[in-house]
Amino acid sequence: MIDLQTVLATLDATLRVSTPLVLCAMAGLFSERSGIVDISLEGKMLSGAFAAGAVAAVTGSPVLALLVATLVCIGLGLVHGFACITHRGDQVVSGLAINVLASGLTVVLGIAWFSQGGQTPSLSSDARFMPLVLPFAEALQTVPIIGPVYHDLISGHNLLVYVAFVFVPLTWWIVYKTRFGLRLRAVGENPLAVDTAGISVSLMRYQSVMICGALCGVAGTYLAIAQNAAFVREMTAGQGYIALAALIFGKWRPVPAMLACLMFGFLDAVSIRLQGISIPGIGEVPVQAIQALPYVLTVVLLAGFIGKAIAPKSVGVPFTKNR
Repeated sequence: MIDLQTVLATLDATLRVSTPLVLCAMAGLFSERSGIVDISLEGKMLSGAFAAGAVAAVTGSPVLALLVATLVCIGLGLVHGFACITHRGDQVVSGLAINVLASGLTVVLGIAWFSQGGQTPSLSSDARFMPLVLPFAEALQTVPIIGPVYHDLISGHNLLVYVAFVFVPLTWWIVYKTRFGLRLRAVGENPLAVDTAGISVSLMRYQSVMICGALCGVAGTYLAIAQNAAFVREMTAGQGYIALAALIFGKWRPVPAMLACLMFGFLDAVSIRLQGISIPGIGEVPVQAIQALPYVLTVVLLAGFIGKAIAPKSVGVPFTKNR
């Protein structure tokens, strides 16, 4: 029998693993809803993680680290926008270039600045976003079921975890209930009609890639100074691509995209608990196979259950203004 404590521990790990995916998926939603393909989620998140780890190591301030990481990723978003919006370049090539740049530059700067093989120094608790104990969590701990759920699952996460999941309904409200969201969706579907209405397509798309960059910066900050205590080379480990897959699985909608991210987080949490366990008739499964399991299952599930995902009609198509 699986006890309540094991279930809560697995779900708790699911939330922690899913947080950067949720932030990146929401980031990609803003960009792609405006018509800009963004496979550079991985590179921006990695750059944000390095910026946050470096600033936190030097200044000891997690808030300043978050601010700098956000600005760095907004800057990369503007670079992507400059290539794709202003110069109408290939959006996939531009995103891939940012990923390659981030992969190499973070290691080079890490070696040059800290001489630790591309890593940043380990951080003290004062330089990180530490877990928060919500009100009454300790007092309710002894209450059956409700107490452990509130104490072990809902309470005890750092600030950025709560920010990530609050941002899902906020994204839904912005995209579907505001004038900005209406224009955002229109730009991704029919930019010519938007331009005819006197709205700047380029400005809307630049605003979208900036929002995308800011959220990637928060995701990178979470990886470096909240979930971990330092930046480690290639620490994103393909999570930007997983977030993009979750966005497509969710058909460019906030809540289904979040659920896809939670699915990957759950598979990852389960795979950690499977390490070292011997399966009857097979024996102990190699650690490498267990670590690959969530990625393999994510691809299988996404490919098998996604159905027909219809992207915004003008996504990936450079806009040329009518004269």
